[in-house]
Amino acid sequence: MEKAPPEEPSSFSSKDDSDPSLAGTADPPESPMAETKKEEEDETSTVLEKSIEPEKEETNEAENPPAEDGADGEEKEEEEGEGEGEGRGSDGDDAVHSFEKVIEDIDGVLSFLAAANAEVETATAVLEGHQKRSVQRLLDLVQARALNYIVDSQEAKSVWGQCPDDDSSFLQAVARVSKLNSSLDPSKWGESSGDLINCVGSIHHQAMAFLADEFRSLLEDCKLIITSDEDNADVPPEQEDHPDHQITDKDSDRALRYPHEIVSNLSKIAREMMAGNYETECCQVYVLVRQISIGEQLFMTGFEGISIDDVQKMPWETLQHEITKWVEALKQSARVFFPSEIKLIDGVFEGNSETSAYLFHGLTIGFMVQLINFAEAVAISKRAPEKLFKFLDMYEAMRDMEPVLNGLFGEYNEYEFIKLEMVTARSRLGESTVSIFCDLENSVRSDTGKNVVPGGAIHPLTRYIMNYLELTCEYKETLEQVFRDHLKIERADSNNRSEFQGSGEGYGNYADPSENHSQFSIQIGKIMALLDTNLEAKSKLYRDTALSSIFMMNNGRYILQKVKGSREINELMGDNWRRKKSSDLRHCHKTYQRETWNKVLGCLRDDHGLTVNGKVVKPELKERFKSFNAMFDEIHRTQSLWVVCDEQLQSELRVSISAVVIPAYRSFLGRFSQTFTPGRQTEKYVKYQSEDLETYIDDLFDGKKKP
Repeated sequence: MEKAPPEEPSSFSSKDDSDPSLAGTADPPESPMAETKKEEEDETSTVLEKSIEPEKEETNEAENPPAEDGADGEEKEEEEGEGEGEGRGSDGDDAVHSFEKVIEDIDGVLSFLAAANAEVETATAVLEGHQKRSVQRLLDLVQARALNYIVDSQEAKSVWGQCPDDDSSFLQAVARVSKLNSSLDPSKWGESSGDLINCVGSIHHQAMAFLADEFRSLLEDCKLIITSDEDNADVPPEQEDHPDHQITDKDSDRALRYPHEIVSNLSKIAREMMAGNYETECCQVYVLVRQISIGEQLFMTGFEGISIDDVQKMPWETLQHEITKWVEALKQSARVFFPSEIKLIDGVFEGNSETSAYLFHGLTIGFMVQLINFAEAVAISKRAPEKLFKFLDMYEAMRDMEPVLNGLFGEYNEYEFIKLEMVTARSRLGESTVSIFCDLENSVRSDTGKNVVPGGAIHPLTRYIMNYLELTCEYKETLEQVFRDHLKIERADSNNRSEFQGSGEGYGNYADPSENHSQFSIQIGKIMALLDTNLEAKSKLYRDTALSSIFMMNNGRYILQKVKGSREINELMGDNWRRKKSSDLRHCHKTYQRETWNKVLGCLRDDHGLTVNGKVVKPELKERFKSFNAMFDEIHRTQSLWVVCDEQLQSELRVSISAVVIPAYRSFLGRFSQTFTPGRQTEKYVKYQSEDLETYIDDLFDGKKKP
């Protein structure tokens, strides 16, 4: 239903044209709200008239004899006529004069009440008739002005602030009503002014209820504005926000602020409600509205409160996305939402530090409990290696935001348990992180599969562990802190942590006693040593010793390259480890050459069995060429299927093979190929030329089957 607009809503005294005592009694708009207000107004006027008329009669009887009623009455009517003339002028000076006159009269009444309250100890004080009429005029003004503030129910927008002069006048009037309400003590004024006291209390309550509604509407319109430095440069100085209402997001160099005009209006209303002993209602409205606003802001980060049971049941794929949202929600709360809320509270409740602390506590405590409960639920969830990095993300977020939040919470006692819960949740995350990382040892130990990797390629365990450690070392500083702060706790809670004792023990043969290693670096060394041991055992599963050496070279080279490619792991492992690993690789290389090519080279030796008395033993020569051809064919057939993943290692192997095989074969062929009869005999036994061998050697280790 569309509400009719009020009549003459522009000023306090616009309806005060006929009689100052009847200000604000014009017909209200025909709407349910207006009808209710009119009924309240009629009741108030009736009560006031009843309370004033008897005193008029008493005053007339006591001061004016009946015979002189006519003359005095005429003088009185003239005075009242003059008073009416003040209200009949224009809506400008006359209206202001009328309002100021009412305020002046009420100030006089308040002075009288203050003096009377100080002197009168029993219920004998009495208000004079003209004082009661002044009170009535004030009450009528307040009630009429409240009716003129019409809120559009469809758009739900407050009209407060559209006319600052009217707002200021209304607040001045309400301030006087509040003072009247507190000054008219029923114990001192009840006998003679009971109805008036009730009426003042009723109008005071209506005014405070109206202010609470306006306060709520303004709060709902008070949205956080995000601007860049360029945007702020375009704002005229007179429109700039007060610096106390603005914060800076250090991560994005954005200015976060609330509209200064709205904050100023909120502050004025809050000040008046608190002065009128409606602080509780004002705070309740603030907390209710701002909780919804902060909840909406957190919702925009994607985080929603999730129970501990739901976290335990949630699949990891889903939970890790929730963790990402949680991290963002915690950072935004600490850096943006909570600081901006403090600025708003301080702006609205300026000068009331206790109220500000109380409100901030009431607004943030619930959200902090949600965030902490989620962290604790994740910390006690089932542990798995893939969870380590998300745990570290949460740990870092809590570690970095903890001092920020502590600074926001200050010394308010109600936050002590929140601070304690944050420390506890972070500690549990740290313990879980240590446990997950240390359980990586068990993953290496328990990988005892008997299936060999085809072609001696890199084992999946090697790839998994090295990639895992590479990602882990991106959190090196955090993990060192975690191990330093939480390893002792984790060790005390576990029966299988005795291997942590000793500073260099974890590096096995690679420890450098001259260096002081952190517990985290020791743990890295332990895992690397365990991986080497595991790979050594897996290499023995190959029946071909040469292939076993290729397997160890593949995996060793992969490990070495991963370490060199990660600055953090490289620093942790140190020079001694790198030299030892390079030495192991050279040993595997020599083993491969010995097991594969020494027999081949034996066919090309010029020993005593090949010549007798300076003459070539032709059958022996034929056997030598046949053996060489057969062995080289077999090596080419099998080792073409072997895999060397690292291109540099592959090239090094081929070059080293060519360096020993081709010169020996070329020399042998040059000395003895002429022994055979040219033609079929030569083609039968001399199968390869030197250039052919080089081509075939280049086929080795590419993992492809050759025709």
